[in-house]
Amino acid sequence: MASSSSSPSSSSPTSRSRRRSITTVDAISWYFAALILALILVGSLRANSQADEQPVRGAQLLNRPCDEIYIVGEGETLHTISDKCGDPFIVERNPHIHDPDDVFPGLVIKIIPETPRKF
Repeated sequence: MASSSSSPSSSSPTSRSRRRSITTVDAISWYFAALILALILVGSLRANSQADEQPVRGAQLLNRPCDEIYIVGEGETLHTISDKCGDPFIVERNPHIHDPDDVFPGLVIKIIPETPRKF
């Protein structure tokens, strides 16, 4: 009863090609993981370089566009925004503004200009 200790399937050509394809797939997945990591790093570096820009202040506020969605800047009031954008009904169109005097930088408001923008 002399039998060999290795099974015939472990040395078969299909078993070797299967191991080779698993190794190849594993290597490809690592390359894609490295590629995704590199893209994330490049994206974060780009976002950090854009974050270093100076905020809009003072006379620069006049050059900002009056889009339908407007973000209040430093030193702005609803009156100045209304004059600049030509929307006298800012409070009526923005129910989240309970007190017109309580406007702060970063507040998001909806604007619908009724008159052309003043320059």
